[in-house]
This record gives sequence, C-alpha cells and structure tokens, in this order.
Amino acid sequence: MKNPMGRARSRRMSLAAVALAVAGVGCLSPVATATASSTAAPGIVRVADEPTYFAPLIDAGTSWRYLATGVDPSPTGDRHAWAQPGFDDSAWATGKGGFGAKWESGVETANFDDGMRATTVLPMRPTGGDNIPTYFFRTTFDVTAEQLATGEDIRFDGYIDDAAVIFINGEEVKRHLVEDGTPNVAYDSGTGEELAFTIPASKFRTGSNTIAVRLHQDRATSSDIWFSLDHLGGELPAPPSGPAVGAPSRVILTPTETPETSQSFTWLAGAPDVSVGRVQLRVGDGPIRTVGATSQGTAVNQANPHFSATVRGLKPDTEYTYRVGNPDAWSEWKTFTTADPDAEETEYVYYGDAQIGLDSTWPNVVKLAQEKAPNSIGSVHAGDLIDTSSNDTQWKNWFTGMGESAATTNIFAAPGNHEYSGDRLLKSWKAHFEFPDNQPNSSTIGDLAQRSVGDTDVARQYQAYFDHWSQFAHETVYYSDYQGIRFITINATTDSTFLTPQNLPSCSGEECPSKRVAALWAEYQAAWMDHILGESPAKWNVVTFHQPVYSASAGRDEPHLRGPWVPVFQKHNIDLVQMGHDHVYARGFNNENRTERDGVTDGPVYIVQNSGAKHYDLETDERNVWTKNGATQVRKGEDFSSFAVVKVTDDRLHYTSYIAEKTASSTTDVPVGGVWDEFVVTKHDDGRKVVTEAGAPVPEFEDLTPAPQIVKQSPTTVRTKVGGTVRLAVEARAEGGLSYQWQRSPVGKNAWTDIVNQDKSTLVLEDVTANTGRQQYRVAVTSGTRTVHSLPTTVIVAPDRKIASKVAVGKATVKAGRKAAVAVRPSVTGKVRVTVRVGGKKLTRTVTVKAGRKTTVRLGAVPKRARGRAVITVVLNPSDAKYATSTRTKAVKVKR
Repeated sequence: MKNPMGRARSRRMSLAAVALAVAGVGCLSPVATATASSTAAPGIVRVADEPTYFAPLIDAGTSWRYLATGVDPSPTGDRHAWAQPGFDDSAWATGKGGFGAKWESGVETANFDDGMRATTVLPMRPTGGDNIPTYFFRTTFDVTAEQLATGEDIRFDGYIDDAAVIFINGEEVKRHLVEDGTPNVAYDSGTGEELAFTIPASKFRTGSNTIAVRLHQDRATSSDIWFSLDHLGGELPAPPSGPAVGAPSRVILTPTETPETSQSFTWLAGAPDVSVGRVQLRVGDGPIRTVGATSQGTAVNQANPHFSATVRGLKPDTEYTYRVGNPDAWSEWKTFTTADPDAEETEYVYYGDAQIGLDSTWPNVVKLAQEKAPNSIGSVHAGDLIDTSSNDTQWKNWFTGMGESAATTNIFAAPGNHEYSGDRLLKSWKAHFEFPDNQPNSSTIGDLAQRSVGDTDVARQYQAYFDHWSQFAHETVYYSDYQGIRFITINATTDSTFLTPQNLPSCSGEECPSKRVAALWAEYQAAWMDHILGESPAKWNVVTFHQPVYSASAGRDEPHLRGPWVPVFQKHNIDLVQMGHDHVYARGFNNENRTERDGVTDGPVYIVQNSGAKHYDLETDERNVWTKNGATQVRKGEDFSSFAVVKVTDDRLHYTSYIAEKTASSTTDVPVGGVWDEFVVTKHDDGRKVVTEAGAPVPEFEDLTPAPQIVKQSPTTVRTKVGGTVRLAVEARAEGGLSYQWQRSPVGKNAWTDIVNQDKSTLVLEDVTANTGRQQYRVAVTSGTRTVHSLPTTVIVAPDRKIASKVAVGKATVKAGRKAAVAVRPSVTGKVRVTVRVGGKKLTRTVTVKAGRKTTVRLGAVPKRARGRAVITVVLNPSDAKYATSTRTKAVKVKR
C-alpha cells in the first residue's frame, strides 16, 4: 500500500512547521492569469483583470462527525436519511482526518501503513470479536455564489480503505467498490487506494452543504481501516488585480549527459499567454548567444507555462553568465560553470525529503548546506520535494527555499510518492525539470527485452509495457556523468496510473506481465542499471531514489524493490545508495561486505536521509528490516533533519552528514550544524575499495599490478670512440601505464643514481669522452608500484686514431723593423697558426690553407733593435677530423 502523505499527517513536526500548517488552513494560493502590457517596463508583465485562485472547501484539517458503533443510523424508512443535510448527528463523535487504525499482534494502533498515522483512531473490534462492518462520516461546508458562478466542477482527493459511498446533500455522487443493494451495515470487498474524482457543480448549493461518507470493511478479519479527504475544492474569481508581477521565476539548472559541454535550463514564465522562451548566455563581457526554448506546458493548478532549453557547444570548466525569458520579460543575470573533466575534487549535497516545512525548515536546511559546501557542483534529492504535487504553493516554496543554488548549480532529483499526489501523471514534475533523455529502452535492458519477442499475447503485452515505460520514465529515470561521478536516478514509485499503458493488449494466465506490474517495473529498471553500470566510464557511481530498499521507519518494507535492485548494487559495488521516504536517518551495509576489521567494509553504503520537518519512529530492533534481510545498520536516529556533503577526489569519497534542525524528542545531542555521521570510501584504480568509519585507519591495498616485462634492450657492451654517439633503448610491456628512469653507476660498483631528465625509453649519449667508458647504464621500468631494471650496459671508448698530416715551412724573412713573412705548404686543407718569437716579442697569425698549396703568411713588424735568432712555430689544424694535428718548428737569423 502506498503512502499518500498529504493524506495522513506526520507523527511529529518541528514547531515552525506546525505553525505553518495552522496558519495555512483555508489560505488561498494565487494562480495568476496575465497578459503583457504595452506600457510595461522591460521585463515586467501586468496582471490582467480576471486571474483565478485555488479555493479549498475541505482539507485534511477539517473536523467531522462520525459514527463507529456498527449500528445503522437509518434502520427504517429511507436508508440514506443519515446523509441528508437535516439529519441530527449531534450524538456522534467528533474528530479530524485521517481516520483509521491497524490491528497488529493483538493490539490496535494508529499506524495504518506506509507512514500513514491516524489523527483519529477508529475502533475496529471493540468487543474483541469481528470488525465493525461500516463507519459513517458527515461534515458541512459553505459554498459562495461566486464559487458556483464559475461553473467549475469540484474535485475530491482522498484515500479509502476498503470501500465507500459518497453523498453530497443527500445525493450519491460516488460509489467506490460497493455493490448496489449493499446494506448500510455490511462488509463489502474492496482494497485501499487513492480516490480522486470530480463532482458536478450542480450538486452544490449556495450556503451550507453536507458531505457524507459510508466506509465499509471488506471482511470481518481485515487488519486495517482508513478514510481521509485531503482536498475538496474548485476555483473562484480573484480579488481586484494587484501590482505588476515579475518575469520568469523558478529558474533551475539540471544536468545533461555531457555536462562539460552542455547545460539544461527550466523556468516558469511570468504570465499565462507567454508563448516564446529564450536563453541568453555569454562568457565574461563577450558576445551574447541566444538559444530558443521549448514549452513544457503547465503544472497542476498553475496557469503560467514552463519552458526549458538545453544549450550545447559550451566550453569545459568555463563560467557563463545567463538569463532566461523572452524579449518582453527576462530574469536577472545568473552564473554557472560547466563541468571540469580534469577536476581534482568534486563536492555535492545530498538531501532527503523536504516535503513538510517548505517555507520554514527547508530554507534553513539549504542555507546551512550551502555554508558547509560552498564549492558544491549541485545537489541530489531523494524524492518528496513537496507534500502534494497539485499544490503549486508548495512548489513555489521549494524553489524559494533552494535560493540561488537551484539557478547556479545542477539539481539531480528523483520523484517520490508525493510527486504523484494530486498529479498521477507527474505533470508538475515534468514541467519543472529537464533531465537527460537516456532512460531505459529495449536496447538497454538486456535479456529482459526478449520477453517482448514473439507473436503471443504475453509478448505483445510485454512490448506495450516496455514501450510505455520507456516514454514515461523520461525525466524520472536517467544518469549523468559529472566530473568522474556517474549520478544515477531511478523511480521507486509503483503508482498504477503511470505504470499502465493505454489500450493494453489483452492477456490471460499467470505469465502475463499485468499480473506483476509493480515487480516488473522494478525489474525493468534493474536491467537498465545493470547495463549502464557495466559500461560506466566513471570511477565513482552513486544512485538516488525514494523508497528505501532497506526501510528504517516503523511499519515499512519494500521487498519488491530490494529483490531486483540490491543484487545489481552489490554486483557492481556501487558506492552510495541514497534514499529518503522514511523520515528518519539510517546508514549501513549489506552483510556480505563485512570484513575482519572493525569499522571497515568493502561494498555499497546504503543511506536513508530526512531533510524536512516531518519525522517518524525508527523500527524496533526486533522488527528491523535491515537485520531481517542480511544488512547491518551502523548509524540511526530520529526526530531531526539532516543533509550530507559528499566530497570526491581521485581515490577518496568523504561523506559527512550534518544536523540541520532538531525536535524536542531528537535522539542525538549533536547541535545544529554539527557532524552527525561520517565515513570515508577509499578506492583503488582497479575498483577495489574499503569503507572506513570516522577515525578508523584506512587499510593499505595489496599491490596486484603485475610487474612490467622487458622484452628487448641494448647489449650489455657497446663500443664507440671519443666524440662518438651512443644510443641505448628498452622495449617493455605491462597491463597498466609504463614510466622510465635511466640510471648510471661506476663500472664495478653497485651505486646507481638517476640521470636527470632522462625518463624516456631511449637514452642518447653524445660527444662521448673517455669518462663515459668509466660508467655503466641501465633503465628502471615502472608500472603501478612495480619496478624492474634492464641489464647494465658498459660503454667501451676506443683511443682516438687519426691520419697524420704534414706542414712544410719554406722561406722565412725576419728583418728588424720590417714585417715578418713565412711560407708554408700543408698536406691537407685546414688552418695554420704561425708564431714568430724574437727575444721577448711574439708575433702570431692564423690563416686558411689548401692541401699542397704554398701560402705566404705575413705577420706584424719585427722590433727595430731585434738581433740574434727567431724561432718560427707552425701548427696545422686539418678541417677533416680524421686527420691529426701536425706541428713544425724552424729557427732563422734576424737580419739587420
């Protein structure tokens, strides 16, 4: 049985939320109808003369007269007399909805089921025997002439268990699972479900009206009973138009499948007749780019349309400024930054149900979360963002509470059961959000798709379900890869309205999928998750949904989800399973991931978080769903609101949950803003990981990387000569990446040192000297943490053996006071340097010479007083390196 909260009031609320609930009874929530004014300033839309306002006639806080005695109030005459406006019900009891009870273990309790707790407990077996067959309810309400003048039908939205007949002013308007002719006091077969229908306006009258409900048990041993009417209302004309209203609101960013280069935007237009939407964005003061948007229709009880646009072709890790709207009405300029594929750290916020206290608790929770996570890329929401999806004021309050975070960072949201409350087809959800279009289809559900193959009634019905679900799962089942994290969102709600396709092919027999729709819906998503996790490129994978696979609050259990989903989470060792719904806090692990070390596990972490003002009781230890299904709770608590900040680096995920609000009965002494829960996930590149509690040491991973193999290397001895070049190389292979470091050591020793900047597979030694031959060389090859070395190579440097050259010295003239001249003839081309020494004076000159050709080299003047002998030295330096240098010396007499 689903929880229609909004149907049932929460057990406890924070004081602020209670004050809100009291103040909100009977309030009118505007749904403005507007047209653009030609005189309005840019960005302003004027309100037209006739907007409409939502008008509740009866809500969940209305008081009723009820009869719970098992006695027929109209035993004679007209058996429906008790439903007439003039009937005297003054002797009946008085109470507020929801009315209900549950018989469990010999005791009657107010906990009906799935979080529904009766405000007024109905006696089921007051004499200890069979159940009371029938209960009777009556209340009155006023309808104005203005309300009736609209001609609008009145909507009834409630919950019935098991069957009922509803009367307005004594006339039957709805028969729910009650057979004609069934006596007033009798059992009648039925089943608990939401009851939503419209009543013609003609059934009501100006002034006082009476609604009466006859509620039947389905059998004498039924375990529960329930009746609640959460909304009876229509529309009425608005008061005179107010001042000008702003342009677009509820601006929100949602992720795409490629967040590095694209971004989705959604917003609520400022008037009902807006038909054009635009996004404008730019980098810095650069040119403005304009992109058209698509209308997403209207949300329930909201006249203004929503628009969305996905802008592609953006630059990674770039800050953009943007605004949304149309040429007549723009939002303020806001900023966002595209995903950075090389980010070293990613931070996001995880919220549970906001739902209750949306204009009191919720803004404070978000404000504190933004303080704790100033660098957040966005937030994930585990469903039940609001309490009643058809209540547009709640959506407005949710966005107001989110503040700028919704418009500047990405929102990853999963629908909860309350997103279907008053909105069975998720009209409001799909208007407010634009999520990636990568939901399941027949190509991504593996072998499950084979069930739709063939020309049989069973196959045709499977195909109808799969086709319908692929379309309807859009924006409720999706994934996005953001900075190394694959964010996966799935839909845990099993509401029959959205699960059932139109024109479902007929099928009979136990093999027909229509016999197990809820279980098949969960299996359908499990097959898709198995597929996308199997091909995920991300190191980190997290999944978010609403109803927990391991329920934590009293009376709840979701075996239809746990059965198909937990094996997928375990198989792929998903990192975080982020859930909501239970309005308590719980965190733990599957027992198969327990290790021998205290405070250390090695598998998925399952978390239930509550971020709103509604609080439930934890289940007792004896009835704990975790323990009964092979799981262990590490941390649990009730009667407080919380959120978590998740920080992810390359090899570490750090989860920290903070207390955001507490009630008087909170089970923790941690102050608001303090850390309530904390753990760290450490993950190796090969997928191995450990989860450690706060303060526990992180175990070291055993290195399983195989050592690299050297398949080819240089010889152990290489010969060269002085001035030569030596090239050493290695070829290696490994499962992972390879790195290199060349080293050297003196010959005959084992004293290896790294050669600076030599980290390639090749080492080149240029201009070899004799010293090179005194070293040996090797390379260290590394993969992961494993290193191997090549065999050492010794370089043998041979002596320099060159061809001899000759230079002849011919006539030399050395005369005091005159320039000296010396004739030379070289055997090879090159340069000669001629030096003449006379006493303490030295004359030198270098000239280029040709092989075999005589050249006279003229030098500077000889000193005037020079006498005696002059020594002439001639050095030939050949141009060709294969020739050796040669020298000749000659002595001559200095002439006077």
